[in-house]
This record gives sequence, structure tokens and C-alpha cells, in this order.
Amino acid sequence: MLATSSFSSVDAGLLAGAVVLILLSAVFALSETAITRTTKVKAISMVEEGRRGSHSLMRLVEHAERNIPVILFALQICTLVAATIVGVVANEVVGPLGVVVATAFEIVVIFVFAELAPKIWAVQHTDRAALLVAPFLLAVVQFPPLRWATQALIWVANLVLPGKGLKEGPYVTEEELLAMADTAADEAVIEREERKLIHSIIDFGDTVAREVMVPRPDMVTVSAGATLGAAADIASAAGFSRVPVYGNGIDDIVGVVYVKDMMRAEREGRAQEPVTGFMRQAQFVPESKRIAEVMREMQAGKQHLAIVIDEYGGTAGLITLEDVLEELVGEISDEYDVERPRVEPREDGQLEVDGGMSIDEVNELTGYDLPQGDWDTVGGLLYHLLGHVPDEGEVANYDGHRLVAEKVNGRRITRVLIGASAPPGPAEAGSTPGDRAAQEP
Repeated sequence: MLATSSFSSVDAGLLAGAVVLILLSAVFALSETAITRTTKVKAISMVEEGRRGSHSLMRLVEHAERNIPVILFALQICTLVAATIVGVVANEVVGPLGVVVATAFEIVVIFVFAELAPKIWAVQHTDRAALLVAPFLLAVVQFPPLRWATQALIWVANLVLPGKGLKEGPYVTEEELLAMADTAADEAVIEREERKLIHSIIDFGDTVAREVMVPRPDMVTVSAGATLGAAADIASAAGFSRVPVYGNGIDDIVGVVYVKDMMRAEREGRAQEPVTGFMRQAQFVPESKRIAEVMREMQAGKQHLAIVIDEYGGTAGLITLEDVLEELVGEISDEYDVERPRVEPREDGQLEVDGGMSIDEVNELTGYDLPQGDWDTVGGLLYHLLGHVPDEGEVANYDGHRLVAEKVNGRRITRVLIGASAPPGPAEAGSTPGDRAAQEP
């Protein structure tokens, strides 16, 4: 027969304390959900509207990385202490069977009423919940012993956990930001163009100069030995306002000449003078430099053009302020931009693309999943797959995609045709080793 004892006033006091702790657990559970779902922008808007509790809420979300751990710690204290009290009282009153009773109580009451229900309500009424608990919560997170204990436990966790641990607090990844922008656009909270701009801004921080530069073969340059008139003719024919000047080859850029300077000098009758007398100092940037930094340097130096150099100090290409801005706002066309469209759909479902288009741009525009690697462009991928300079019409296959060197200018692939690979058939048995090699990445 199980030993039991009578229910004493001490047990009643303990259970009353457990009830209070369970209610506090419900408040902290609701608070955690409400605060984590409230953005700083939303809190600012509530302050501007003058809503009650908004100032306390603003102080909480301003430093959420410091406040949320304190809330979680308080939640765990209340939950664990309440469960322990219930277990102790049940064991004294019912005996060993009290463990089963306490476990059932904790599952039903604590989980449902102190965890699940408050969080669901906070999700459904986020603004109301956040404003309701903010003043009380601010007092809790500012309570020194609780904050000190939380910081001590985070320090212990940082010793155990590898990597960043908990030093930097919770953060939002780029993928989460992009997903939020996509969801907001789908729900008509923001416009499609705003979504596109958010994507461009996030991608902007990861883009390097090599990815947006005008490559070396496409550069329009003038020799340092040219006359001012000849240099002006070259710049005018190309439609450029600035042209690099080279000395002993294109790897020796000695300056940049401006069309406005040449026009002024020509009006003064100085067309036969050397162009070097009118050039300005060139700005140089490494090809691995992020374009956000390049833009800041251009702004600081009041430059609109910079020479991109490779790791050996040679000229890799050039980058203009327009190239940088196009990464944010899309293509900027003027009266001189009469180029062929970079992407042209064919009637058979294939796409003809510029060989100089980046892999990221093609994947974004087409929905394809072309691979990343040591190459930046579609032409570079085709070179990698084939392993040699292709003839026009030469084909390479990769992961269900068929890439055709549609147009080759010298050693440069200028147009690539992309479509779905034909299903494997008997004809593959007679393919040449070069054909089979082109199918491997």
C-alpha cells in the first residue's frame, strides 16, 4: 500500500507559489513571442502614434539581443521551479504515484496554458501583446541580479559552444531578409520594384569589381603617343566621356583623358599636341574589391572611372560609376546604348544570351541553376566545360542544360544559346571523347 500524508498548509502555500510561477511563465512566454515578432520599425511607428507602452517597447526592441536572453532565462526559472514544486508536493501527498501525477500536470497545465496558449495569442495579437507586457518586461530585464546571472550563463555557453556562440546575440541572415521581402511582396505590403531593390541592395554588398567591370578586351583606350585630336576622335566614335591613356601597352595605364578637356583644347587650336598634356590621374582598384567600397572611394575622389587591376598588377578592365549604380537600379541606357539585347528568347524555348553575362544574372533572369566556379560569365562556364576555344555551334551539356557557342569572335564567346539537354539516346554511344568531356563540370 502506498504511503501518503495529509495535505498541509505548507503544501497549500507551495502550490499557491507554483500557480504564481505558472502565471509568470505564461507572461514571459507571451512576451518572448511578442518581442521577437516586433521590429524596430514597427516600434518606432507605435511611438509616433503615441500608443501606451510604446516607449518601453522601443527600449526593449532597440537592444533585443541583450533583452531576449533575460526573458528566456526568467521563463525557464519560473517553469522549472513550478514543475519542481508540483512534483515535491505530489510526492508528499500521494507518494511515488505523485511523480506520474506531477508529470501529467506539467504536460497539460504548464505546456498548454503557460507555453502554447500564450504564444499562440501573441502571434495572433502581436502589437497588443507587445504593448501590454512592455512596461513590466522592461522592469524585469533591468533587474540587476537577473541580468548578471544571464550574462554569466551566456559567458559559460560561449566557452562551450564553438564559433560565435552567443556573443553576438540573435541576428537575421541574408536569406531570411530576402524571404521576408518576397513574402511582403506576395502579400502586397511592398511593391514588386521595392522587393527587387531590396534584393539588389543585399547582393550589392557581396559583389566585387571583377563582376561588374568592363573587361580588358572591351576597353577603349588611346596611346600616350597620340595627338589630342586623334584621341578626341576615338572617344567621340565610342561615345565615351573619359578614355584611359596607356604607355607601354594596356597594362601600363598612365592616366585618363576627359572629352570636355579635349574639346576645350581643340577650340584653342591645340589639337596636334600630345594627349598626355591633358590627361588626369587614374584611380586603380583591385579586382577583388567590393563595389560598395569602390563607390565610396570614387565619391571621395570625385572620380567616375577606375582601372581594375589583377593580382599581378596588370589591367583586368575598368569600372565606371554607372556600372556600380546599375547593380542597384538596373541597366541605365543612354542615346549611345544601341547594343543587342543581352537575353533573347527563341521560338523553340531556348535563350540566346550575351557571353559576358554573369552566371548570377543569368540564373536570376532565367530560373536556371548554372554552376558557380572560377568563372564569372556564361562564356567562362562554356570554356570550362569544353576545355578549349570553341568553334561556332560547338555544344556542351551540364546538368540538363545545353550550352551552344552561338557566336565566337576570335577567341571570345560573344553569344551563347542555352536550352534543355536532349534526353540520352543511342547516338551517345558514338560520341567523341571531346563530346563526353564537355558534359562534365
